[in-house]
Amino acid sequence: MSEIVIRHAEPKDYDAIRQIHAQPEVYHNTLQVPHPSLEMWQARLTEQAGVKQLVACIDDIVVGHLSIQVTQRPRRSHVADFGICVDARWHNRGIASALIHTMIDMCDNWLRVDRIELTVFVDNEPAVAVYKKYGFEIEGTGKKYGLRNGEYVDAYFMARVK
Repeated sequence: MSEIVIRHAEPKDYDAIRQIHAQPEVYHNTLQVPHPSLEMWQARLTEQAGVKQLVACIDDIVVGHLSIQVTQRPRRSHVADFGICVDARWHNRGIASALIHTMIDMCDNWLRVDRIELTVFVDNEPAVAVYKKYGFEIEGTGKKYGLRNGEYVDAYFMARVK
């Protein structure tokens, strides 16, 4: 496999990011709804205060996306949360790990973030395992947190504290 390159997302990546999020295997484990529009992703990916958008590329093909949002409220400015997805065709190849590793480096060394939070469906065991590998701990469970395929699903609230 070629090298995984992590970089900031650019406007040329918007359609690739939209296509990844449109995959049933991907949106199944997110709070996204099926069939996202390019316009919605263009708006979401526009530069916003405290938001960093990363992509993972292999041979110049976008295969993963991570969005981190550093809280702008002064008393929580040491906190960030993130969302991540990997193209279903590239699962289990270290893409998520590369994105998370880069995000943690940014938070620890450049963004003054001491606490990184996330929410993950309890049945997304591969994701929970990756998060634990990077020091995230389960802090609680949200009952009926999100709707998926007509059924409510619980979610874990996880965090990594530096």
